[in-house]
Amino acid sequence: MPAALTSAATALVILSGCMTVHGEREMLPAVGKAEGAKALAHFTDGYNKANRQLDPALNPAIEAGALLAIDQAGVKAAHALRPQGNPAFPPLEFKDAHFTVPKQAGWPKYFVADALSNRKGPDGSPSRWFLVFSRNGIDEKWRAVYFATFDGNKAPELKKDADGYAEAVPAGGGSGLAVAPGKLSRTYADYLNTGKGDAFAPGKNTDKLRALRAKQATQVGARLQWEDQPADYPPVALRTADGGALVFFSTVYHTQKTWFQGAKITVPASLQGIVEGSPKGSNRLTFTTVSGQAVKVPAEDAGGKIQMLSRNERITSVRAQ
Repeated sequence: MPAALTSAATALVILSGCMTVHGEREMLPAVGKAEGAKALAHFTDGYNKANRQLDPALNPAIEAGALLAIDQAGVKAAHALRPQGNPAFPPLEFKDAHFTVPKQAGWPKYFVADALSNRKGPDGSPSRWFLVFSRNGIDEKWRAVYFATFDGNKAPELKKDADGYAEAVPAGGGSGLAVAPGKLSRTYADYLNTGKGDAFAPGKNTDKLRALRAKQATQVGARLQWEDQPADYPPVALRTADGGALVFFSTVYHTQKTWFQGAKITVPASLQGIVEGSPKGSNRLTFTTVSGQAVKVPAEDAGGKIQMLSRNERITSVRAQ
């Protein structure tokens, strides 16, 4: 275990018990004491290896879902610029690790690890990373599926039982939320496409994002169009102390850029490693972006709007048409 994670085991004060083969029937902690720290250490080692070697084949060992799509695309694009790898990559390190664990029946199961990283946030201070780990069976490795950072390094206060375990919120009926976790991806995509609906609070990733797109739509010699779509990656939701939920979910959007007929277009060097097809003779490119969001959803009977807390995205493909 890396030295930066030596405190992780002692930080697992809310974990107890062990996983059994009957997890499909009983409400059990998603992860045991030693296993949570091991999963975070495994992710850290794999993340550093993938970014040092710039080998996208390494990402699936530590990531899945939306986070895999985002990070693997980044490694693939970087490999095109540095096929020899990046031995000078500054290794990711964590300290002061904490683990939030729900009791769950059935699969997939998940838990959240949050730890202070050696990466700087917008204010220049160390950023606390929140990583959602998931697996679909007892024989699978835990893999990170969502990543988020929060203002002030603090997530919403979560509901805990007497033993310190969190409450998993169902994706569909029975969530008790203003919008069920399983419907958030489509609700958000529909809002960005049309501007209709009042589920989301104003902010840089809602009404201001739509305004920015409208401003950028027409450029000198080019036109931009967007289409947002729900993603197939399952959401993860934990009940907050006020009856709402902290929900991690993902979306996909496509940006089509069309230049005037006969224009010679150039793909930025940073994206050439994820280009599909040849832009030669084309005047149109389509960029596909995968986005992971963390939001605070109010309880159905509480009123209020969904607060966008974190958004992590990356262009995952560029297609010439």
